[in-house]
Amino acid sequence: MIDDDMNSVLSQARHSASALKTLKIELDALNALRTALETTGLREEVDRAIQALAATPGRVIVTGMGKSGHIARKIAATMRSTGTSALYLHPGEASHGDLGVITKQDVVLAITWSGETAELGDILHYCNRYGVTLIVATSHPDSTAGRAADICLAMPPVREACPNALAPTSSTTLQLVLGDALAVALIEARGFSSSDFYVFHPGGKLGSQLVTVGEIMGVGEAIPRVGRDASLTSATLEMSHKRYGCTAVVDEDERLVGAFTDGDLRRCIAVHDLNDNIGLHMSPNPLTVLPETLASEALHILNENAISVLFVEQDGKLAGIIHMHDIVRAGVA
Repeated sequence: MIDDDMNSVLSQARHSASALKTLKIELDALNALRTALETTGLREEVDRAIQALAATPGRVIVTGMGKSGHIARKIAATMRSTGTSALYLHPGEASHGDLGVITKQDVVLAITWSGETAELGDILHYCNRYGVTLIVATSHPDSTAGRAADICLAMPPVREACPNALAPTSSTTLQLVLGDALAVALIEARGFSSSDFYVFHPGGKLGSQLVTVGEIMGVGEAIPRVGRDASLTSATLEMSHKRYGCTAVVDEDERLVGAFTDGDLRRCIAVHDLNDNIGLHMSPNPLTVLPETLASEALHILNENAISVLFVEQDGKLAGIIHMHDIVRAGVA
């Protein structure tokens, strides 16, 4: 039993050592890519590639075969979700009719580690024949694909993490990171904002984190409000008719001057005349947010200040109201 336990411990140690070795090899590969970007002509070619991708009036057609094809699919998906029109083109399908999706306004980004991927041949010839800008990411710039490229992103040769140095591991990591680098650079080049990002990600948790206050706030007649000359009685009635547990106090120009909450009511009802002016009992200068404030940020403000409601101002005037429950219902919490 002791020997079995010891063998199990040793086996687990070997597994973790193998995992750590893989991480080290791939980190070394990433450092090699960073060095290449800092010290070789790769920086200039990446700059050219980003300029071509950002300036294209068409789409970015990303292609690759095998494991490189999987990376190409991910690059295209990342670009699409961040404001760059992009699609993945399978090289095999391209040779059987799908070359027609490529137009002269497009830019083709081909991912091939060896640069000799036979299945890419028809795409390379098509781009060269019809003057379609061709960007090739390869570790062999003197390869067939590298020579065919208008812009060649020459990645450094690296050791695969596979013990046989055969399975694409470090190489696909570099391809993926280079694709992310291009996509992020395009985000910055296009000035792609978080609100733009939401347009492409309306569903799920990610979409909910990008919801703004303006999209879920109460507006118009839904906003509880009284003038600053109102009485405690009228303020209490307004608060009771609406669902927020408070009412805004506004001046003649609809500027927010205070808030009156059910807590304020409890504190004053036993000792004050209900005909008192609301201005004597309201809380002046309540916390406010803008319509473009992210709902997640509004929730943080609510939690930090131990309150449940925020008023929304725009151009100095009362524009809406948002309750913590509205934010929770939107899926932000």
